[in-house]
Amino acid sequence: MNEPALVDDITHLSTIDQYLTFSIGVEDYGVHILCVQEIRGWEPVAMVPNTPRHVKGVLNLRGTAVPVVDMRIRFGKQDPDYNETTVVIILRAEIDSQERIAGIVVDDVSDVMNARSDAVKKTPDFCNRVDTEFIKGLVDADGRMVMLFDVDTFMHHPDIYAADDNPE
Repeated sequence: MNEPALVDDITHLSTIDQYLTFSIGVEDYGVHILCVQEIRGWEPVAMVPNTPRHVKGVLNLRGTAVPVVDMRIRFGKQDPDYNETTVVIILRAEIDSQERIAGIVVDDVSDVMNARSDAVKKTPDFCNRVDTEFIKGLVDADGRMVMLFDVDTFMHHPDIYAADDNPE
C-alpha cells in the first residue's frame, strides 16, 4: 500500500463515531458511545418533590444521587410502559470543568452504530413548532433515520444542571 492511500485510510477512520442506539416509541436515537457510562434495567427511583413530570427522581449510583429523566415523557409520549425492555442509560459529560452524570429512561437499546461525521445531517428548523432542543443532528442508518442525542445540551438543561450549582 502506498503512503497517500494509507493516509486516506487513516483519515477515513478518524471521521467515524460510534453511537449507542435506542428507541423512544417508533423513533430511533443515538448517543455518542463515549458519553455512556452504563446501561441499567428499569428500577423505581426516589421521587423528588416539585419536579416536572418527566423528572422521575434520583437513583443511587455507587453513593452518588443521579437525576433520572424519562425522555419518553419529555418527548411527548403519553403514559409510557415500564417493562422488561425499559432501560436507564447513565450518561456523563464534563460541564464547566465538572463531571455531570444523569440517567435517561428509554424504551429499549438496540446496538452500536458507526456513523461518519460527514454523514450527519443538520437538524431541520421547525420554527419552534417541534422541540429539537436535544437533537444535534440526523444520520441515515440503513434506511432508518437516527436522531443524535445532544448530551451537552441535555446536561446544561435547568432540569439537570442549574447555573448556580457551579462553584466559583
